[in-house]
Amino acid sequence: MGGPSKYPEEFRREAVELFLTGDRPRAQVAKSLGIADGSLAAWVKEHQKRSAPGALSEDERAELKRLRQENAELKQDREILKRAAQYFARETTR
Repeated sequence: MGGPSKYPEEFRREAVELFLTGDRPRAQVAKSLGIADGSLAAWVKEHQKRSAPGALSEDERAELKRLRQENAELKQDREILKRAAQYFARETTR
């Protein structure tokens, strides 16, 4: 994939909304904003992908990421406790 976009996220969102809510062709909207039609097409495609039924919002994605990280930490903690219990069980039988 390419590097970071030279257009801010807010500009991209507004460009997509301008196209989706207007009645002008995408190429005309892109030209009026001084951007390539292909860029606007990609932004619209990404917007539609994110807005598809069942797609997660930004907040939901952030929470999912946080929960996955927390889950991994809890699994690690559980494994450590299991090993400690096994160790102490062996020590008490000696």
